[in-house]
Amino acid sequence: MTNNSFSFIVASDDLSGTSARTGHITTPHGDFDTPVFMPVATRASVKTVSPAQVKEAGSTIILGNTYHLALRPGAELMRKLGGLHRFMRWDGPILTDSGGFQVFSLANLRKISDSGVTFRSHINGDLFTFTPERVLEIQDALGSDIIMPLDHCIGWPSTYEEAREAMERSVRWAARSKEAKRQNQQTLFGIVQGSAYRDLRRTCAQELTAMDFSGYSIGGLAVGETKEIMTEMIAEVNAVLPRHKPRYLMGVGTPQDILMAVSQGVDMFDCVMPTRNARGGGAFTFSGKLQVRNSCYRESTSPIEDGCPCYCCQNFNRAYLHHLFSKKVEEVLGLVLLTVHNLTFYHRLMSKIRDAIHSGNYREFHEQFLHKYGKEKEREK
Repeated sequence: MTNNSFSFIVASDDLSGTSARTGHITTPHGDFDTPVFMPVATRASVKTVSPAQVKEAGSTIILGNTYHLALRPGAELMRKLGGLHRFMRWDGPILTDSGGFQVFSLANLRKISDSGVTFRSHINGDLFTFTPERVLEIQDALGSDIIMPLDHCIGWPSTYEEAREAMERSVRWAARSKEAKRQNQQTLFGIVQGSAYRDLRRTCAQELTAMDFSGYSIGGLAVGETKEIMTEMIAEVNAVLPRHKPRYLMGVGTPQDILMAVSQGVDMFDCVMPTRNARGGGAFTFSGKLQVRNSCYRESTSPIEDGCPCYCCQNFNRAYLHHLFSKKVEEVLGLVLLTVHNLTFYHRLMSKIRDAIHSGNYREFHEQFLHKYGKEKEREK
């Protein structure tokens, strides 16, 4: 089924010898530029912040999780309440993952077969069955703009046979998903699996490309493999995937990993890193991460980062954040302020990445970023 409300164009290519490119995606709930970072709203909420704050930080698309939303509040209630956009009051694009990663991480609670996966809820033990068709039905109820098929994700290390079995099952499930009925307004991506084996990744990418999905996700990375393996697998996959379709690297990640993947031609990213780090007192800056709990910030009158336009940096200093996160204080406001800052940092980084690609000097930008990143840690010592 063709979605006439979705489109992707490559706007510019880097001229400094990388595969980085900028693009523009159109969806029923709005447009956004790529490369793009998607904050994670696992349970219909980006943790600790409101949709207005998410938007103010620069977010143009967010991600929801099919597994968690199917368990609570449930697909049928979500449909009754008008879908995910109305439920969480987010009027921009939403991408939902298939829940495959969450399901397959429940090693002792699930049973896999070619028909699908049966598992028990980690919340109350209720029995659920996810088939490729059922996963699309759930996402239909959610009403998200970009949806994912059920896939078989495995961690690293894995044997070649385990990886081949999971990859081939993912391909069969992708074909079933492609045939399943869904909303015309929703866009289905394929998911490339194959663990850390070049030939499996290449075969999977080739078979999914032949199915002609609207976009392609790279799954099963950042699950224990080395950075070198991740880089190799991304390069292997992107050499096969069609240039005129968007590429989404699932669950990645650090600023360094994003920069590497952009250089390989990846367009879309999601990760809990900015929000999870914020809840632990970790703040991202262009000089590296800092930990506001550290005593060296007890009397610091500097903002988290000079020049940052976020509400946190424009109004508060490191001493105040240190106070909010200190033991026996632990005010929730600290989590909110650092989350606002970290999301703003990630979106500023993506904006600088797009500008560097458009200017044709992405390689230089990448090298300069890596040279500077980590200096904050040196100052903390």
